[in-house]
Amino acid sequence: QVQLVESGGGLVQPGGSLRLSCAASGRTYSIYAMGWFRQAPGKERDFVAAITWSGSATTYADSVKGRFTISRDNAKNTVYLQMNSLKPEDTAVYYCAARPRPGTLSYANRYDYWGQGTQVTVSS
Repeated sequence: QVQLVESGGGLVQPGGSLRLSCAASGRTYSIYAMGWFRQAPGKERDFVAAITWSGSATTYADSVKGRFTISRDNAKNTVYLQMNSLKPEDTAVYYCAARPRPGTLSYANRYDYWGQGTQVTVSS
């Protein structure tokens, strides 16, 4: 099992920045990749960004390219999501997820482990 704990959400004005963190514990040696997903009220959970545990590959949703950056610190078993130039439409609960197998990183149903989520609200 892998346990994931997100932190760093909050309220920010449009154009502002936030950094989310996701700390992994347990069988972290089994992780192949980690991703961030988000879910706004009344909407489906959408892919945001993902990174392989080795750091060799990253991928982003078109809606966040150029504004968000995913990174990882293997020594701390932590993945980060740096979010810049935030927009009101970025408002959602952000979830961290981990998967043990390779494949298309944007598919939520391929992730076995999920955090509890952290709220991000972009509003003036």
